[in-house]
Amino acid sequence: MYEIKFSQSEKEYKLSTKDGDIFIDDSKVDWDLSKTDDQSFHIIYHNQTFNAHLVEIDYESKTFKLQLNGKIIELELKDKMDLLLEEMGISDLDQNQMNDVKAPMPGLIIDIMVSPGDEVKKGDPLLILEAMKMENVIKAAGDGIITDIKAQKGDSVEKNQLIIQF
Repeated sequence: MYEIKFSQSEKEYKLSTKDGDIFIDDSKVDWDLSKTDDQSFHIIYHNQTFNAHLVEIDYESKTFKLQLNGKIIELELKDKMDLLLEEMGISDLDQNQMNDVKAPMPGLIIDIMVSPGDEVKKGDPLLILEAMKMENVIKAAGDGIITDIKAQKGDSVEKNQLIIQF
């Protein structure tokens, strides 16, 4: 089962699937859906036609933008695990808050691209770690300000060793 929450004109809707059927706010949807290309669909619902085009997908945050008859709609996908976490009340954790960066594997620090006091955004490159003859760019998992750097260029680090503090 998947659930997608979306809003249109200040109203929030819940789209879900169960046993191959699609439901909006727990009411079964009977529509005709046909794919027109890799990212576009033609939909007939209640004698109305809709053209849907997938504009953007962010797999990490499970969000995507859909253009429906020229209007942009932002959607959030929640799988079983997301729904369970939400039910337990732990889905509201700030996922954009950057945590300390630890070495994901043993390796050699080739370069550090940030300094204490730098403000970083999610996806910004922080350092390059060489491990098993491969260079791995370690990027920021969220937004934050660097408070301290515990390693230097050329240092060997062990798995889970603290490298950057936020």
